[in-house]
Amino acid sequence: MIRKVALPILSLCVLGMALVVRAGTPNAEMVSYKSGNETVSGYLALPEGGGKHPAIIAIHEFWGLNDWVKEQAQNFAKQGYVALAVDLYRGQVGTTPDEAHVLMRGMPDDRALRDLEAAFTYLASRKDVEASKIGSIGWCMGGSWSIKLAEDQPKLAAFVVNYGSLPTDSAIIAKIKAPMLGNFGAEDKGIPPASVNAFEAAMKSAGKNADIKIYDGAGHAFQNPNNKDGYRKEATADSDKRITAFFAKYLR
Repeated sequence: MIRKVALPILSLCVLGMALVVRAGTPNAEMVSYKSGNETVSGYLALPEGGGKHPAIIAIHEFWGLNDWVKEQAQNFAKQGYVALAVDLYRGQVGTTPDEAHVLMRGMPDDRALRDLEAAFTYLASRKDVEASKIGSIGWCMGGSWSIKLAEDQPKLAAFVVNYGSLPTDSAIIAKIKAPMLGNFGAEDKGIPPASVNAFEAAMKSAGKNADIKIYDGAGHAFQNPNNKDGYRKEATADSDKRITAFFAKYLR
């Protein structure tokens, strides 16, 4: 059963203004692959060096596949991962909160999950990817979808949820096989610490691997510098270190 993504009513995530892609970034391009009977696209960033690499599926905020998400894929490629930033909105990007809400609410949940599974299949089929070492990460809406992919795909090796909504149903939690890392803000009104703590307790009760941290003084979308009022530099630096160490542990 597919859960609807619950997101804060406040100014969700951050304004997804385009970032200038810096020179010297990894080899990157838009690629196409099949999702059911449809063809979808994603932003693929490749690491240096030959042979097989671990891979990461990057899942965008409710703004869509904007340049900030592409930059995250580039950063993972620099760390040695084949990184695919999916495009759940099929080429559309919101530039205002109202536009982003319309796109998010107009996205069918079954289609989104199918597209994420298609991304997993695409990466697993690549000759430069170690199919047993594919993880996922998402922010805001994408964080919610990162855990939903973990519920649906038993071969996912690890996943990260950054301030995404969390399940409470024990039957759903039982489906999760991969280890999880979660980063949340203590001031997040849409995903309050009480709900995060309840989820963590349910995961541990079910014998699941969950490493969760709640950052004091941080609210929703604290990792994105485009969130001028909500960005928290120190919390972002710490969560970045946690993410790097987590993927190195489970995908290397």
